Amino acid sequence: MKTYILTVLFAGTLLACDSTSSQQEASSGTASTEQTPAGQSAVEDNDSQKDVVKVAIGSPDHTTLVKAVQAADLVNVLSNAGPFTVFAPTNAAFAALPAGTVDELLKPENKEKLADILQYHVSVAGYPLENLHDGQIINQVNGGNATITVKDGNYKINDANIIATVKASNGIVHVIDKVILPPTK
Repeated sequence: MKTYILTVLFAGTLLACDSTSSQQEASSGTASTEQTPAGQSAVEDNDSQKDVVKVAIGSPDHTTLVKAVQAADLVNVLSNAGPFTVFAPTNAAFAALPAGTVDELLKPENKEKLADILQYHVSVAGYPLENLHDGQIINQVNGGNATITVKDGNYKINDANIIATVKASNGIVHVIDKVILPPTK
């Protein structure tokens, strides 16, 4: 009789554990399939300072840049800890490119070229405006170099004017009035 009761209790415990496990899987929607992590960009945080990507997303003047960053699959990379300095061209800067250029770059087959151009707008370092000086060479993520010019209190990177600066949780966004193109390799 004792053996029978112990067997029933043991079986009941196993069934209860299996039922709890099944309920947890069903409620979380993760039954037995693995989910691909979305990366840092998927973290929802409405209280902390915005990262460089969220700064761009929140700007009505950077919708083209946001589309380009998404098309080049750079959202998660730029949402990481950094520090990054992003030289962010405005919509008007993209519109000043030859007709059809942006549409062509946004095509999936041009993803690498688009990524190269966008990475030329990013440095892995924090460069506040006050730390930039005339003639300074900055290494960009794509392996190219860009030159800072300071004249009469106006700052440029290559031939683009820095027209505003926004601090982000993982770096700095310098708004620029022109798309800067990497030197040909």
